[in-house]
Amino acid sequence: MEYLFQKVSYLKGLADGLGIDESTKEGKLLMAIVETLEEFAEVMEEVVEDQIDLEEYVNFIDEDLADVEDDVYGDEEDFYFDEDFDFDDFDDCCDDEGCNCYKGHDEDEELFEDEDSDEDSDEE
Repeated sequence: MEYLFQKVSYLKGLADGLGIDESTKEGKLLMAIVETLEEFAEVMEEVVEDQIDLEEYVNFIDEDLADVEDDVYGDEEDFYFDEDFDFDDFDDCCDDEGCNCYKGHDEDEELFEDEDSDEDSDEE
């Protein structure tokens, strides 16, 4: 952004060197243009500084989000399907039929069978 300030300074020096008279209409116009360019350069410098600050802030947020994702989801390896895993080992919650978790297991199967038979009769 420094080059903008250098160019504006050059234009100011050029206007002073040419002896532009600010009392004429053209002189007023040229000096107003140079001053406006200087203000634009200042605003552009502020915008660039703000953009740099925002970029740093977004990078911090991205890093924090990555940490949260690691905490919540763990490693990506946890999400891959293990073809050697045997689901049949986990059909029942436990081997003890007197346990509370085993109760109602047969009722659930009957419920599913009833739903299946209702769907079959609806299709006909």
